[in-house]
Amino acid sequence: MLTVVNNESMNFVLAFLNSVLLLNQFNQVVVIATGFNTCDYVYDSSSSPTNQRAETLLRKFEEFVVKDEQLSKEDSVHGIGNSLLSGVYSLTRLLIWWQILCLHGSPDGPGQYVAVMNAIFSAQRLMVPIDSCVLGVQHSAFLQQASYITGGVYLKPQQLDGLFQYLSTVFGTDLHSRRFLQLPKPVGVDFRASSVFGQAQTNAPSTSNQKRKTADT
Repeated sequence: MLTVVNNESMNFVLAFLNSVLLLNQFNQVVVIATGFNTCDYVYDSSSSPTNQRAETLLRKFEEFVVKDEQLSKEDSVHGIGNSLLSGVYSLTRLLIWWQILCLHGSPDGPGQYVAVMNAIFSAQRLMVPIDSCVLGVQHSAFLQQASYITGGVYLKPQQLDGLFQYLSTVFGTDLHSRRFLQLPKPVGVDFRASSVFGQAQTNAPSTSNQKRKTADT
């Protein structure tokens, strides 16, 4: 799934998708994009011509961006918006997947906390790991929790110029191979709950020591 990814990052994403599909003829990729006002499927390798993969994805993604911007103007959204991450998770629940990779480039939306956590627990019950690659300035508490709870990988690349290398070497590995690899582990996981009323994350002094769990080294 893609959340507010720029054009430069899309080139790396395209190369990564091509490499995944070339690894095995039975591999299938579905790309879901999410903006500030809507989310939708933008690519399905099972129904798109192989020789038009890049053209199809870029065209659908551009159409999605235009649609989301139009909805933003109609709804008069001001300031920095939050992507509909919970909506994307709902769409992925309609599919049967071995892995989910989320490329996230926008801030978390506190008002989506309950919906996001419900989707995360659904993925956990289905034993579907959620991998997270954060491209924004800040870490994502939502995705930290999603990857930790479902057994996925969370990573915030320091150099976006090497995004393809991160995608192919970290997130391109299958679940079986991960048993033998030393994949990145987050320093800590932020378990503080976000207020459903849009306030900042709670930080109660009496329970602060229980809100953060350091990953095993």
